[in-house]
Amino acid sequence: MYRCALAAVAAVCFVSSAAAQPQRNFPQHALRGALTITSPADAVLNGKPARLAPGLRIRGQNNMLEMSGGLIGAKLLVHYTTDIDGLVKDVWVLTPAEAAKKPWPATTEQATAWTFDPVAQTWAKP
Repeated sequence: MYRCALAAVAAVCFVSSAAAQPQRNFPQHALRGALTITSPADAVLNGKPARLAPGLRIRGQNNMLEMSGGLIGAKLLVHYTTDIDGLVKDVWVLTPAEAAKKPWPATTEQATAWTFDPVAQTWAKP
């Protein structure tokens, strides 16, 4: 009897914590792209070969850090930033709610031409 009650309480806590996941704030220079990691140091980003920075940080949909080696072959819709050398530095795997926010720039030209609202985490085309 007590085990059933504990299991029910644990299930409610798990569901409520998943539903109450806070909004992630992405930097203004984060771009949207399709990422496939091919090896721990290499990837395909928007159909082109890309190198991953040595200090790469990948945050999954739950905002926990993930290792690039564990995501090899997965096709991911992400927001990402690059370092000064053009290496992919930060990656956020998008949740369905984050992916639904459109438009989001895919190129630096779009990001410089559009207007970003950091509070609402939305972009507006001119």
